[in-house]
Amino acid sequence: MLLIDSIIPTPWDTKVLGIDTYEILEASAETLKLALKKPGHYTVKVDPLSSKEILHAHGFYYCDTLIVPYCSPEKFVFYPHAGVSLSTDAPFQELAAIIPQAFTQGRFHRDFQIPNSKADERYIQWLQQLYDSQSLYVLKFNNTTAGFFACSQNKILLHAIKDDFRGKGLAKYFWSAACRKMFDAGHPQIQSSISPASLPALNLYVSLGFRFKNPLDIYHCLVK
Repeated sequence: MLLIDSIIPTPWDTKVLGIDTYEILEASAETLKLALKKPGHYTVKVDPLSSKEILHAHGFYYCDTLIVPYCSPEKFVFYPHAGVSLSTDAPFQELAAIIPQAFTQGRFHRDFQIPNSKADERYIQWLQQLYDSQSLYVLKFNNTTAGFFACSQNKILLHAIKDDFRGKGLAKYFWSAACRKMFDAGHPQIQSSISPASLPALNLYVSLGFRFKNPLDIYHCLVK
């Protein structure tokens, strides 16, 4: 196991991928060289405007960009809908079945070194943790389960809608109800993390009054 301060293990990913996994906190030449000596899967997050020469030189490849949508109660745009409600009652397997439909644009799905089945399992494990800790709302449309929305304190963590309910303009009503709950809990600001490659998610947050900050490029490397 790598124990230096700039390379930290990510055991939640190790459990799913079946290999040692790490996040690199400082993309220096010394740290990257050290990583290449230890087999495993590595993630590093860097400023999009920084030079990527050193990453490419050490075998790292681009996987995604993340941005942080954020909003205050004053900027929030609420869309009410009589058919939309929030619940905490749905079987886990019903929610887990949404995962393969919903997260095809995640950074592990875009990593050509990782099978899609492993990337799906990563989200399922995360969903299981959120479900067990009662950190999610079940999205209902006319009392039918349409998706889920997981959050912790002021952070939106994981969300998805079933295929049957996509493309119908319903997402802004689901997110309105869930975000209103978060603001009602007293948070002066709520935020999420999304990939700008997901245009539906980007447009959704814009419609609700969110703005964006803190972009980060995500690079991976698999050392065999």
